[in-house]
Order: sequence, then structure tokens, then C-alpha cells
Amino acid sequence: MRASEVGEYVFCHRAWWLRTVEGREPNNRDRLAAGARSHTRYGMRIAASRLLLGAGVVALAIALLALLLGS
Repeated sequence: MRASEVGEYVFCHRAWWLRTVEGREPNNRDRLAAGARSHTRYGMRIAASRLLLGAGVVALAIALLALLLGS
């Protein structure tokens, strides 16, 4: 069982059962696909913000080191 299936089961065990056991698929596939794309974009923004935060910390460390060594 994948983590997404566990999440689906926790969110709505009836929907999980209908899809997994009964083999039924949701009628709103377009909306589900749009939601998946939205989550992907959000994840990319989070990754970029973490990268920028790390770059900021490095820049701050370099500035502090320059201040300490320049005195």
C-alpha cells in the first residue's frame, strides 16, 4: 500500500474501498488532476524557498565573518 492510498483511506475509507475493491474511478478526474498539479507547483515553491533561505544563511555567515575579520 502506497502512502497516498493510506491518505486516501484516512480521508475517506469508503472512497478508498470503492476504488480499490470495486474498481470504480472518480467522475471528477479533471479536478483531481488540477489538484495534483497545484500540489506539485506548491512543492516546487517550498523547495525554492528552502534553497533561498539556505543561501541567505550562508550570505549572513559570510558577512559576519567579514565583519569579524575586518575589525
